Amino acid sequence: MADMSPMFRRAERRTATRKSERLVTLIGKPGCHLCDDARVVVEKVCAETGVAWEEKDITEDEDLHREYWEQIPVVLVDGAQHTFWRVDADRLRRALA
Repeated sequence: MADMSPMFRRAERRTATRKSERLVTLIGKPGCHLCDDARVVVEKVCAETGVAWEEKDITEDEDLHREYWEQIPVVLVDGAQHTFWRVDADRLRRALA
């Protein structure tokens, strides 16, 4: 389906919001107390909402380090930056609803 028009691709992305298709990414590094705090919030909210989450370490990825080193922890929702430094549980729940 490579010849699908851009209009249909945009619509396809907008409808891909089932919880099983959502992903929260926590970007941080070892020894970061803010990252530890963020992990607790992300883990709890994702468990409550049934949304998958992953963690990425900026010390193991040069591109992530270059992009986010001043902002960690950073939380992405479906690949888009949601927040950095402090994670608000209610705000994250709303983003995942």
